[in-house]
Amino acid sequence: MIIPAYVSRNARKYSNHEAVIDGERRMTWSQLNADVDSLAEILANDYQVAVGDRVCLVLPNNYTFIVAHFAVQRLGAIISPINVKLTANELDYIFNNAEPSLVISCSLTKTEAEKATADSATCPLLLIDNLAEFQQEHASGRSFQALDEKRADQPATLLYTSGTTGRPKGVLFDHQALLFVGLMFATEMHYQPESRLLSLMPYTHSAPLNLSLVGGTLMGSTHVIAPTFTPDLLLGLAERERTTHFFGAPVAYLLTAQHPHIENTDLSSMSHWIYGGGPLSAEHAKRVQKAFNSDQFYCVYGLTEAGPTGSFLRPEDHAKKAGSIGCRAAAFTEMRVVNESGDIAAIDEPGEIHIGGDGLMREYWHNPAATEETFSSDGWIKTGDIGVRDADGFYWIKDRKKDLIISGGVNVYPREIEDALSAHPAVAEVAVIGVPHPEWGETVKACVVLNKDVSEDTLRQHAAVYLADYKRPRVYQFYEELPHNANAKVLKHELRDS
Repeated sequence: MIIPAYVSRNARKYSNHEAVIDGERRMTWSQLNADVDSLAEILANDYQVAVGDRVCLVLPNNYTFIVAHFAVQRLGAIISPINVKLTANELDYIFNNAEPSLVISCSLTKTEAEKATADSATCPLLLIDNLAEFQQEHASGRSFQALDEKRADQPATLLYTSGTTGRPKGVLFDHQALLFVGLMFATEMHYQPESRLLSLMPYTHSAPLNLSLVGGTLMGSTHVIAPTFTPDLLLGLAERERTTHFFGAPVAYLLTAQHPHIENTDLSSMSHWIYGGGPLSAEHAKRVQKAFNSDQFYCVYGLTEAGPTGSFLRPEDHAKKAGSIGCRAAAFTEMRVVNESGDIAAIDEPGEIHIGGDGLMREYWHNPAATEETFSSDGWIKTGDIGVRDADGFYWIKDRKKDLIISGGVNVYPREIEDALSAHPAVAEVAVIGVPHPEWGETVKACVVLNKDVSEDTLRQHAAVYLADYKRPRVYQFYEELPHNANAKVLKHELRDS
């Protein structure tokens, strides 16, 4: 089946069960399905959206986003959610690459999208602020051609990578792959119709979109959403709506852990605290678990090109293996570590992590060379992450291949240094990069954000306890904050250029 077929199924199975809670709006599965049909009718008849067309969404997490996502796919068109924080120049690049027949936005996020589409005769901008009023004005019960619900082989979603090292690439998925991704997460994270999924991370990224929105829809779970993340929203909605699952970047947990009212917030309904986009160090994991008064934390690892599918670290493994990404691949997925000779790496031998399975992308949009480079000869995704597998079978990310520092001919992995420095209580965040050195080729630089005053010499002494001399930072620079993309990943190329 195609993805929106599960909206129809839920409307039959769970007609009056809450599907979406967006502020004061509480919509059942029956209402959601009717709204999806209504918007699909308008898009097909008034905007000529058809099979294979791309429709870009420049929208926050709101009810309109969810309805549009399923309506576009119901028509057999390809949905392309776009980061609302991008500039007009960045949007212009994506629009030229995706060649959408329509861009949908709203007053809250329209400014840059209006600039990017101002001179385009082929890329109209549709603003929807009040979906009910919009449908009342345009819908009239006209017929439209929906995609055959059995055509799971058809393209469904075009996601753009975060572009931490260059121009973003469009990652194309078909319905079948994303159904496997959603089912993987629903299985591993125990989604049920009674589950209430709190989504504050933007649906414009693969994990919230495919793990939460698609995965939860497969199971008929309730989606509790808000247009942005703040610690206040996380705590307030979790308590008020009795949510059960939350996915966020590590920084979301670290910020919320410092909230002055977290101890007095009732989070007893939460059964799954899920984090991804990077591991929590052992020290940070302890801080977060204590603050949230819970040991039910799951670390998930994957990448956009794989759905994201990959591996996960279970709650019971955090005590001894915090910082690891787990000891097995998730459902419908395989993982391996491949050394420089192309063989499976030995225990503790660094190599590139590859992901295989049913949730992989079709291709990079209009980029066959990058597609060929990313797939191995046997069809696995080459992640670009350097990792090792320890004697207990747990995977550990050493670093990105592109972030590897080679100092005096020796490989230095920034992630290891970042974990060591993060163990100091004064360090709020740290990113380690390589900088040119006239003798050694590169040397190690630590870019540090502090949560209280501490001297550079104190950090050097701390590093000496954890790290061999050749790994210790020779240069320290202190920042008020580090540059991040919308996935909360540190933009190391900006640090190198600063």
